[in-house]
Amino acid sequence: MARATIQDWTDSIVLLKYDQHRDVRYLVYRDGDTNFLEIRGDDDTHVHTLELPDGMKLDRTSYEVLLRYVLLDVVAA
Repeated sequence: MARATIQDWTDSIVLLKYDQHRDVRYLVYRDGDTNFLEIRGDDDTHVHTLELPDGMKLDRTSYEVLLRYVLLDVVAA
């Protein structure tokens, strides 16, 4: 099975803690039977790629909520 785009690159400003924010771009795609959420910084540097659980195909607002939690975890690490 080939790679297929579920949601093309989307720009987003993600609010973090204490009035901080992060400008990112994200892509949601399927590779084989697995969905992925790929996050890149506004300078196109790779931030994180998250494997989404089976059957998790959400709408744009849900992906952005997921982005915030992933970024909070990445920033805390």
